[in-house]
Amino acid sequence: MKTILDTGCHIVAQAAKSAKVDFVSAYPITPQTSVVEEIASMVQRGEIDCRFLPVEGEHSAMAACVAAAATGARTFTATSSQGLLYMHEVLHMASGCRFPIVMANVNRGVFAPWTIWVDHQDSLSQRDTGWLQYYCASLQEVFDTIIQAYKVAEQIKIPIMVNLDGFVLSHCVMAVQIPDQEIIDRFLPTVEPAWRFDPQNPTSYVSVTGPDLYEGFRTSLHQDQLKALDLMVQAAREYQELTGLYHGDLLDLYRCDDANTFVFAMGSMAEELKLSVDILREEGIKIGLIRLRVFRPFPKEAISKVLPEDATVVVLDRNFAFGHEGGILFSELKDALFTRRDNVRLLNQIMGIGGIDLTYQYMAEQVKNLLGL
Repeated sequence: MKTILDTGCHIVAQAAKSAKVDFVSAYPITPQTSVVEEIASMVQRGEIDCRFLPVEGEHSAMAACVAAAATGARTFTATSSQGLLYMHEVLHMASGCRFPIVMANVNRGVFAPWTIWVDHQDSLSQRDTGWLQYYCASLQEVFDTIIQAYKVAEQIKIPIMVNLDGFVLSHCVMAVQIPDQEIIDRFLPTVEPAWRFDPQNPTSYVSVTGPDLYEGFRTSLHQDQLKALDLMVQAAREYQELTGLYHGDLLDLYRCDDANTFVFAMGSMAEELKLSVDILREEGIKIGLIRLRVFRPFPKEAISKVLPEDATVVVLDRNFAFGHEGGILFSELKDALFTRRDNVRLLNQIMGIGGIDLTYQYMAEQVKNLLGL
C-alpha cells in the first residue's frame, strides 16, 4: 500500500484507474473538470487502458456510457450540478436497463441563481432515477467507495452515484492510502457480463415493452434496490478485511453508545460535526453523530437500531425539499421512523446552502439552539 497526497478530483481519477475501467465519457463542469482532465491525461500517458470519449454535453456523456455498458465494458463518468441535471433523462435509462455504471458527482448547488459552491440539491434531485447513492466525507472514503461501488453495481446490476462535496473535498489536498493493485484486483475481479456486444455475432438490444411487462421491470428495479443494502454492507466489510480501510458500511457512527441525542447529516459537514459533538460532550450533553453514507436505498432499519427509546434527533440538511416542511433528509428520516418509532423527537435545520462555510463551532451552536439549550 502506498500513500499519495493529491486533490479530491485526482483521487477520483486514481480510483477509476485502480478499478481498471474500460470506458470513460464525460464533459467538463466546475468543480468536476479536473477529474476528467486527469483521466484524459492518464490515457494519453498510457497509465490506464481505457477508451476516453469527450462529448459535447452531459446528456451525450451518459448516453455514451449507457452504450458502452451495453457492450459489457466497465464504465465510468463524472459530473456536477447542472451537468447532472442535464443527464436526468438518461439516468432513468441507465437504471432501467440495469447497467452497472459508476459515476462520481461533485456536489454543487443548482441555478438559479448561479453558484459554483456546494450543497446537495443536485444529487438529491435525482433520488427517484433508480440509482444507488453514496455520500463521502473524506478523500480516503472517496477512493474506497468508488472501488466498492463497482463491486456492488456489478453484482446487483444497478448504476451507482458516488457523491463528494465541491471544493471542500474536490479541491482539498489530503493524504490517501492506495492499496496495492493486486489487492484491488482480488476485491474487484474482471466480471464477465451476461450479455456482450459481438460484431461477429450480431444481435439486437431493445428496451421497449408493453403495459403487460413494464410494471414487472420497474418493480424488479425497486426490489433489487432494497436488496443492495446487504451487498453494500458486505462490500464495505470485505474491503476492510483486505485493506484495513473502513468508513462504516451504511452509517458512520461517532460517540453514539451512550447518547440520547443525535445529530444526523451526510457529506463533509458530517465529518466536521464530529468536532461539534466533542464540544457539546464537554458541556455535558450526551450527543452522538449518525453520518449517512448511503442515501439510496435509505437504510431505515440500520438507523432505527441505533436510536434508543425517546431519542432526540437533530437533522442538518444541505438542501431544500421545496414545498415540504424541512429538508430532504428530514423528510426521509421522518418517513423511515413513521409507524415504527412514534416517540422519537425530530428537529431540523437547513444550512450551508450554496457553499456557506460550516465550521464545527457554528454547527455546535445551531444544534444547541435547536435543542433549546
